[in-house]
Amino acid sequence: MTSAARSRTGLKRWRKDYFGSPGAALMTLFSLAALGAILWVLVDWGLIRATFGAEGNQETCAAGGGACWSVIAVRWRVILFGIYPFEEQWRAALACGTVALVILLSCIPRLWSFGRLALIWTLGTALFYALMRGGVLGLAPVNEQQWGGLPLTLFVFVATGVIGMPLAIGLALLRRSDYPVIARVSGWIIDTIRSLPLLSILFTCAIVLPFMLPGFLIGEKLYRVVFGAALFFAAYQAEIIRGGFQGIPSGQEEAAKALGLSYWQRMGRIVLPQAFRLALPATINQFVIAFMETSLIVVVGFMELLAAGNTAFKTGDWKFAYAEVYVFIAAIYFTFVFGLSRYGAYLEARMNTGHAKD
Repeated sequence: MTSAARSRTGLKRWRKDYFGSPGAALMTLFSLAALGAILWVLVDWGLIRATFGAEGNQETCAAGGGACWSVIAVRWRVILFGIYPFEEQWRAALACGTVALVILLSCIPRLWSFGRLALIWTLGTALFYALMRGGVLGLAPVNEQQWGGLPLTLFVFVATGVIGMPLAIGLALLRRSDYPVIARVSGWIIDTIRSLPLLSILFTCAIVLPFMLPGFLIGEKLYRVVFGAALFFAAYQAEIIRGGFQGIPSGQEEAAKALGLSYWQRMGRIVLPQAFRLALPATINQFVIAFMETSLIVVVGFMELLAAGNTAFKTGDWKFAYAEVYVFIAAIYFTFVFGLSRYGAYLEARMNTGHAKD
């Protein structure tokens, strides 16, 4: 079928779905009218009658009657970087760029091999930590308690995935072990963690563990919190991977055994790739949830992106502009989550068409 024929077929299907009956046509027109009205209100408030520029204040914004984006122009450093030292914020910005570059490189199919991805993430993580922590290459040291805003959110998210995914794979493999004791213990660990709220795990790691561990094992609070978030992520992701395992026909692993492949060869070359393919939609959703849950670390004393936004409008004369700050932060979250969702859809389409390489 040619592209023109596919377009005509799609147009006919669209007309049938949305205008195939009087009721469907009326509902479609009503929905379009309501959507247009909402969009007009948002455009009128956010663009037409809005106040831009750092010179804006409450009086000028009230006179305009629209959004006061001046708060973003004046307080964007606080929103994005929190309490990170002002004169060192270029490092935080560069660290965010490093994370973005690593993620983009990881999305290139030609780089999809364990060695290449491991090298990319190892170098990227080392550079991010060196920029944020300092103490090397002449950079002034900055304590983890001073990290905040977008860099802290990205650090917690990336560290949760990097630590949590191997833990999830290990727990999923242990749960399907041929030894009943190992399978039951791993299942008990997964179910116990999943039965606890993430907030309770974060509180335990941040506040309770220092009273239970010897001094040399306590470490920085941020790393304890990241480990707790990674453990929570791993428990849910392990069940997602286990669901992928159950979708693989048992005959494939039996055939691999007949060919003389070892356990790790069967897992690495046959079972795990297919399990991840089957579990891809749920895995993408789990990463989206993990990114959104980074906002919970504010309860244990860290100024992530949302907390930094609250600080931006609650200090100074910007308390009236809270909506604009929240819209700005929502745009950041939306950009990341929407991009991750679309990339997940691309991966699903690519895998369904059977293309292994470019």
